[in-house]
Amino acid sequence: MNTASPQIAGLALPLESLDPQVTIRRPTTVASLDVDSPARALLTDFAYTGAFTIPASHSITQALEIMKQGGVRLLFVLNATGQLTGVVNARELIGGRRVTLAMHRHQVERSEVTVEMVQTPRQELHALPLSRLEKITVGELVKALEAFGDQHLLITEKNEQGVQCVRGLISAADVGRALGITLDRPPEARNFATICKVILGHEI
Repeated sequence: MNTASPQIAGLALPLESLDPQVTIRRPTTVASLDVDSPARALLTDFAYTGAFTIPASHSITQALEIMKQGGVRLLFVLNATGQLTGVVNARELIGGRRVTLAMHRHQVERSEVTVEMVQTPRQELHALPLSRLEKITVGELVKALEAFGDQHLLITEKNEQGVQCVRGLISAADVGRALGITLDRPPEARNFATICKVILGHEI
């Protein structure tokens, strides 16, 4: 049997055998942090982990299936030209008032409700520039978000053309897990205000 290495442009391409103890690399999870850790460590960076998106015309049933398959609780809603129009989260889709209001307002059945009808529009979203995030600690971030009732904070930057883009996000649930906080509430209630109240109660 020929065991010679493959040739590319006249050069041998060195290959290797797998070790008996070989494992599979898994995505990096949020490590255990403390209030003095850099807040940047909490970022889910879309430069390395692709964002989950959904067309505005898709149904909330399709949105929930994407969330289930991807293990996420938030989707970015895009219009026909690929522009961000808002976000939808699992809390609103599973039993929030927005679905009921959309059914009444548009006179449709639940199966006909689209994510565009129930999204949190872009104008109501909150974001923090990446350049600012990189200069603060977890404790400083927590204090700044003390009254922030959302579950996710978007992190933005300017791309090569100088256009604002969403670089990633920080989840309140990730903040809680990273700091070892256990709440007697369902995941849907773990917004920044709840997380911050617990953390601040431990005196940062």
